[in-house]
Amino acid sequence: MTDNTIEKKEKGKKLIAQIIKFGFVGGTSFIIDFVITLIVSRICRTFGMNVATAATVGSVFGFCISLVYNYIMSMKFVFERRDDMNRTKEFTIFVLLSLVGMGINSAIMFFGVHGFERFLPDIVARFPDYVTAGVKMFATGVVMVYNFISRKMTLEKKQES
Repeated sequence: MTDNTIEKKEKGKKLIAQIIKFGFVGGTSFIIDFVITLIVSRICRTFGMNVATAATVGSVFGFCISLVYNYIMSMKFVFERRDDMNRTKEFTIFVLLSLVGMGINSAIMFFGVHGFERFLPDIVARFPDYVTAGVKMFATGVVMVYNFISRKMTLEKKQES
């Protein structure tokens, strides 16, 4: 094997290990986000908010709380910090990227649940938590891909070739 082939295999192994760590951090962040989303959305519904709006409000609360946890864990275990970036700038970029992710998440939550309300109102009326949870899982998958790519491109130290 050539040195180039060995180097590519090592980079591939590092990337796979990084994706696994990202998945673990993301999974635990998702649990935090998910539980808070359901709790807050249920509370909002008890105050008369409709299911789609309650789900969106709940997902914003869940997202914000899990964001801080995700930043700490991601920068400690997943991504290699850049030498040319201080923590304030790093956190600001992380938050800005995450806000785009939250926008994507919130749009999917609102339009997804609203779509269920419009086309399957009986299911939403009987199972609002399940509808909220199902749409949340889909939104999380979409945002997870966006998060990994955007954070890797902007926050991680570039490897020398």
